[in-house]
Amino acid sequence: MENGGLQVEGQYKVSQKDKDLESSWGGGGGGVEKGEGILLSWSNLTVKVPGKKPSLCCPGSSRKEPEPAKKLLDQVTGQARPGELLAILGASGAGKSTLLNTLAFRNLVGLEVEGKRLANKKAVSTTSLTAVSGYVQQEELFISVLSVTEHLTFQSLVRMPKGLRRSARRERVEEVIKELGLASSADTMIGDLSGGEKRRLSVASELLTDPKLLFCDEPTSGLDSHMAASVVDLLLGLAAQGRTVVCTIHQPSSQVFATFDRLLLLAEGRTAYIGAARGTSKDFFASQGFPCPQDFNPADHLISLLAVEPGNEAEDRARVSLLCDAFDDSELGKEVRAAVQNENEEAGEFKDDNDKVSPYLATWPQQLGALAWRNWKTSLKNPLAARAKIGQAVVLALILGVVYLQQDMDQKGIQNINGALFVLLTNISFGNIFAVVNIFCSELPIFKREHYGGMYRVDTYFIAKQLVDLPLYLVEPVILTSILYWMVGLNPDVLRFFVACGIILLVTQVVLSVGYFLSCLSPNVDVALAIAPVVIIPFMLFGGFFLNSDSVPVWLSWLKWVSWFIYSYEALLVNQWSGVEGIACTPEAPNACLSSGEEVLQRLSFKEENLVRDVCVLLLLAVAIRLMAFLALVFRTRRK
Repeated sequence: MENGGLQVEGQYKVSQKDKDLESSWGGGGGGVEKGEGILLSWSNLTVKVPGKKPSLCCPGSSRKEPEPAKKLLDQVTGQARPGELLAILGASGAGKSTLLNTLAFRNLVGLEVEGKRLANKKAVSTTSLTAVSGYVQQEELFISVLSVTEHLTFQSLVRMPKGLRRSARRERVEEVIKELGLASSADTMIGDLSGGEKRRLSVASELLTDPKLLFCDEPTSGLDSHMAASVVDLLLGLAAQGRTVVCTIHQPSSQVFATFDRLLLLAEGRTAYIGAARGTSKDFFASQGFPCPQDFNPADHLISLLAVEPGNEAEDRARVSLLCDAFDDSELGKEVRAAVQNENEEAGEFKDDNDKVSPYLATWPQQLGALAWRNWKTSLKNPLAARAKIGQAVVLALILGVVYLQQDMDQKGIQNINGALFVLLTNISFGNIFAVVNIFCSELPIFKREHYGGMYRVDTYFIAKQLVDLPLYLVEPVILTSILYWMVGLNPDVLRFFVACGIILLVTQVVLSVGYFLSCLSPNVDVALAIAPVVIIPFMLFGGFFLNSDSVPVWLSWLKWVSWFIYSYEALLVNQWSGVEGIACTPEAPNACLSSGEEVLQRLSFKEENLVRDVCVLLLLAVAIRLMAFLALVFRTRRK
């Protein structure tokens, strides 16, 4: 299949119609297209951490000069070729992950990048490279309750061409499962997989789109020697199919080292060697006076040569500089630079069309449907959370119902009924905000990785989350309200019971919006949980139960008008007391007697005519705060 420049040869069998649909798969800004093989070149790559500016806040500050920028990579040049595995090695801090991320246009926020990156003699951008590459990150993020097949099915729905038929997607999922040796674990939950199987699943997720360029960040970390060798053999097999595979490796065994096709050694951000892994690498360092001892792991020998140890920095840096300079002056170093220079001279003018090309392969409805399906599957396979929440509602309602059981319509009953309704609001607020923060914050790392990977939009994720969670957050407050309402003996009018349920449902939506907003603003779940009480308690104080509505200080009155407690509490009390007459008085305090519902409301500075206003404001708060949460999530995940 021709796609304007490079030929696309998919690894899976689909109909001619589906093949035709794939013709638009790739072609991003910069003109890089999916093809038989990708020659990735980079020249003079320099990555810096900008230095801090001098402090201007303190006149006596000793730091008057700006700090110099710190170089993570320094004039790195090289190539990764189709059909080969390029392994990037080096000591900690040598720049391995920085180079991989720079080549893949990933995780570069706050860094200054200079130099050129080419794929098949064409300058690349984030969008164009993402369309033809896969990136296997070191940290594995999965939804543990999904099976291998379900996870890959979701990936196929959002990462494969939008016009591809479901049958073709299923075939591709099955082929990838077989290709990566996951057939025996196809129906196993991801949380029950071994470390090696999870690493294979990470690779499988990227192989669904048949990328011709594959980046892997330390794919063997955390695995034993046998599993590490198995993963490297897998990557070598993928490279043998014509792919270009670039990976960072942390302390490979001698068995693993012997299987590498090409080797790139980094030291202090510089290139110490790039070329054939076996033989040539050891010969080069031997020629510089550092032969590898017999029966010694070559990888350990090379990494120790290029490491800078604390307490011996000057000598180690001198040795590293000597070796890097020697490679630059060697015939091999000159050959690499000459090959890359030829690529640069033949490269066409780069046009960044990122703004014109969507990074998403699935349509908006397809993204929404796939996310809703996955969320629904997750909820079905993890019913404990829903059961616990409903069970909590039943138990709490019974406890409160026993405490406030069948209140009499007298002066004590007024206080008890008002207290029961406020306790109901308080429980709804704290319980639902904490529930949302715990669940939503834990899902954000997966969402951010998938969103940055071009799988789906922020709005489709946010809407799908609301749709699937909505039934639970409708059932739980209704159960709590229904039990408590009749046990306490609130207004027996059935219509008023349904109005009370409606008010509680509106309050639930408001506090859910607050929970989403706090989750999107906070960097992690611990911070969000710490902030939540600080937000809830001030609003609760101005809810009309602890502080009379008319006695709020003027300079704090704004808190009253944005508190959902004041509107919901007033609405519940108006619904409870409006039209109620004949409240019994106590002989002990006849002058303080409240004989009607109207007097009860007046004592609290509430008005019957505010019921419609309160309901409308609760609805407005639910929508406005939910919109603010969405905008906070968009801002948090915007591409820099």
